[in-house]
Amino acid sequence: MNEPLSYSDPGATEVAEPVWRRATPGFRRFERTVVIGQGDDFWVEVSSRILEWGIKTRSGFSIEPAKGDALRVRAGADLSLVAHVGPLRIREPVRIVTVVARRDRSGFAYGTRPGHPVSGEEAFVVHRGPDGTVSLTLRSLTRAPRGPWRLLYPIALVAQRFYRRRYLRALLA
Repeated sequence: MNEPLSYSDPGATEVAEPVWRRATPGFRRFERTVVIGQGDDFWVEVSSRILEWGIKTRSGFSIEPAKGDALRVRAGADLSLVAHVGPLRIREPVRIVTVVARRDRSGFAYGTRPGHPVSGEEAFVVHRGPDGTVSLTLRSLTRAPRGPWRLLYPIALVAQRFYRRRYLRALLA
């Protein structure tokens, strides 16, 4: 953990909590939950897939873990996400700030590091209800970053909406 995060409230998306209560002034707040499947077999598959970056890779990103790290979500790990936009490759430095892996809730949140096109935190959580329904919840806190990406922040917000739609479909049964 060499570089600091580009915001000051890691864990603000409250990945382990079914209800997101924490307020973070100055950030755009987003939360959406969709049903993605049903049953124990689907739960086993999707709860594992989310902790192996499946939601990001199935949405068009590649993952570049630090040298020697496995391609599995691990709290405290620094890595780069790479967005593929036509011929462009946009590197997004992040740190995993929270991981949850319980029998009914599985997911993680990453925080942005300097050089990311936005500043804030993004969370991806799958959870299942007592009836076996499996849902995906996305949570994010976003604000303009410091540095050169600040000028492109309005474009980053459009890209964020585009990728959110992909995330919501990435793990469907």
